[in-house]
Amino acid sequence: MKPQLWDMHIHLDFMRNARQVADDVAAVGLGLFAVTVTPQGFLDVQHKMQYAVNVKLAVGLHPWWAADARCGMDDAEKAAELIQSSRYVGEIGLDASPKHVPEGSLGIQCEIFETICRACSTTDLSGEKKILSIHSVKAGTQTLDILEHTGCLNHCCCIFHWFTGSSDELNRAIRSGCMFSVNEMMLRTWRGREYVRQIPSDRLLLETDFPPGENIIFAPESITESLERTLQEIKAIRSKDMRSILCENSERIFGLSSS
Repeated sequence: MKPQLWDMHIHLDFMRNARQVADDVAAVGLGLFAVTVTPQGFLDVQHKMQYAVNVKLAVGLHPWWAADARCGMDDAEKAAELIQSSRYVGEIGLDASPKHVPEGSLGIQCEIFETICRACSTTDLSGEKKILSIHSVKAGTQTLDILEHTGCLNHCCCIFHWFTGSSDELNRAIRSGCMFSVNEMMLRTWRGREYVRQIPSDRLLLETDFPPGENIIFAPESITESLERTLQEIKAIRSKDMRSILCENSERIFGLSSS
């Protein structure tokens, strides 16, 4: 069977027509790794996605929601509880950019991120690794430190979404076995394009990080169009058609491939 194309980081929780989007992209053979920004957002989408076989829905607590106190430790404990029965986790992580978060918020972000990571590394789902989609902005070293000392680097599949860290942080993440999901916005920067050149082919994944806002009606065709543009950019950067490899990478993560 032909490997399936996957969007490895998309926010169905931001779409009012989430189920329609899931169904429409299923019709063209597209799978969705759907991250959420709060535990409640996960629960709100969960009931809509019943029987959506092309959706892997993740329990999330986004660092922006932790940083500005929209979510706190109670929400982190709720996420940890939901993780007991879910293999998929995201969007989680750390953000130290003054553009995105209040000054001095990294401490509570680290507490929340560590709580979630400990739940990921200690929960056993019949031996299956948890799959984590990770946000890290100006905090790559702290993010990797927490992933390492909680055991997630050893016991989980850690995917950095839209990686923007330093070259040293990228190399550390590669050595640690991490994966990297890439979108067309990342490829608009010199650093993003150079990182796509450097990341081993078996560690690359596709994503859109759509939609660009919350609580909107979203056009499903925008997802496939964006992924196709990203594939073409990666082909130009690496002088090779990467479609089959990237499809197989996603399917391997989800246990859908025999390779």
